[in-house]
Amino acid sequence: MSMLERAILVLLLPSFTVAADTVPRLGEALTPAQVEEISFTVMPDGEGLPEGSGSAIEGSALYQQQCMACHGADGEGTLNDRLVGGQGSIHSAQPVKTLGSYWPYATTVFDYIRRAMPYTAPGSLSNDEVYALTAFLLFKNGIIEETATLDAKRLPEVKMPNRDNFDWAWQP
Repeated sequence: MSMLERAILVLLLPSFTVAADTVPRLGEALTPAQVEEISFTVMPDGEGLPEGSGSAIEGSALYQQQCMACHGADGEGTLNDRLVGGQGSIHSAQPVKTLGSYWPYATTVFDYIRRAMPYTAPGSLSNDEVYALTAFLLFKNGIIEETATLDAKRLPEVKMPNRDNFDWAWQP
C-alpha cells in the first residue's frame, strides 16, 4: 500500500465508523417459535416435505389467481421468468431454462414456491396450495398427468427430464 493510499484510508476511517453508528435498526428480533415456523429445508429425496396434497387441476385455478400476472397465462413468462417449455434445449446454443427443462428435482420446485411465491406475499400459500401449484407446473411441462395428485410421498418420485445432467456431491 502506497503512502497516498494509507493517508486516504486514515482520512476516511472515521467516516466509516460514523456511518456504522447511524444505520437504522429496523425490525424486531424473531422469537424461537417464529424462527421454527419459517425454518424448513426440503431435500431432493423429499425429506422435510410437509403434510398436504394437491392436484394439477386444483393448481390451474390457483395459478390464474396467484402466478399468471408475472409468469403469463401458460407459464411463457412476462414480467418474470418463463416456467414452461424448453425441453431439449439445454445443450443447444440457446438453452431455455425452465422448471421442465433445467431443474433437477421436483422437490426443489415445491421448496421454491413455498419459500418465495407469490412474489407479493412469499410464504402465504398453504401446503396444499403449494402442492397444487407444483403439480400444475409439472403438468404444464409434460412431466406428470393432469389428474395426478402430489404429496410428500409422490413428489420425490417424480423424475425431472434434466435430472441426470447434474453432478452433485449429495446423492439420494
